[in-house]
Amino acid sequence: MKQASIPHNKKLTLSKAITQQRIPMDWLFLSTIAIAVFITGISKGGFSGAFGIIAVPLITLQTSPTLAAAIMLPILCIMDLFTVQKFWKKWNSEQLLKCIPAAIAGVAIGGLTASWFSAEWLKIMVGVIAVGFTLNSWPRKSRTRLQKPLSPFIGKVWCAIGGFTSFIAHAGGPPMSVYLLRANLEKTQYVATAAVIFTAINYVKLIPYGMLGQLNTSNVQLSLYFTPIAFLGVQLGAWLHYRLSTALFFKAMYSFLFLTGLKLIWDGVSGLN
Repeated sequence: MKQASIPHNKKLTLSKAITQQRIPMDWLFLSTIAIAVFITGISKGGFSGAFGIIAVPLITLQTSPTLAAAIMLPILCIMDLFTVQKFWKKWNSEQLLKCIPAAIAGVAIGGLTASWFSAEWLKIMVGVIAVGFTLNSWPRKSRTRLQKPLSPFIGKVWCAIGGFTSFIAHAGGPPMSVYLLRANLEKTQYVATAAVIFTAINYVKLIPYGMLGQLNTSNVQLSLYFTPIAFLGVQLGAWLHYRLSTALFFKAMYSFLFLTGLKLIWDGVSGLN
C-alpha cells in the first residue's frame, strides 16, 4: 500500500485533508476497488498475500494513494480473519511467538519515526533485498528446498523490518518472506502462519491510521461494502492453494517475491522523480 512519509508538523493538516477528501462513487471507481479486493483475497487465501501489493496502486488509478490505502486497510483486516479461519490451527505457533512481538515492535517504531524516512528509498531498499534474496535462494535441482533457518536474533530483526516497512511504505511482505521462506515450513503451515502474523500487523496499524483520520465513517463504510468479494477471493485462493504441489507452491512464492521486489524498486524510483 502506498503512503508517503508524514512529517510531524504536517500530521494535523494531513488528517484534516484526508477527512475532507471526497470519495468518487462512479462505476469505474467501484469496479476498480472490486477487482483489487478480489485479487488481494486470492493472494491472501492461497499465497500469503504474495501478489496483493498491486491493490493500492490499482485503486490509485482512480483516486489518491492516501485514500486508496485508507479504503483497503479495513477490508484487509476482514480478509485476514477469513484467511485465519480458513487455515485455523494449521499455523506454526513457535514462529508466531518469534515473529509477532518483533513485527508489532516494528510497526510501533515506524509510527514513532515516520517523519525520519523517505518511503521511496525504503521501497527501493526492500525491493533490492527481495530481488537479491530470491536470486540467491531460488530452488535449484542441485540442492534441496530446505535451507538453514535464520538465527533467532536475525529472524526477529527481519520480522521487525517487516512491521516497520509495512507501516512506512506498506511493504511488509518481502522482509517477512525472507524470514518465513528460510523457516522451512510446509506450504499450508506457511500460509497459515503468515496470515496470523499479518492479522496482528494490520490490526495494530488501525491505531495510527485512526489517529491520522484515515478511518472516517465514509472510508470504512465503503470498504465494508466489498466484504462479500473479499470472502469469495479468499475462498478461491484457498482452493488454488490446495491444488498446487509443494514444489510448485514454493516456486510460485519465490516468483511472486521477485516480482514484488521489482515493483517496489519501480515504485520507489518513480516516486523520486
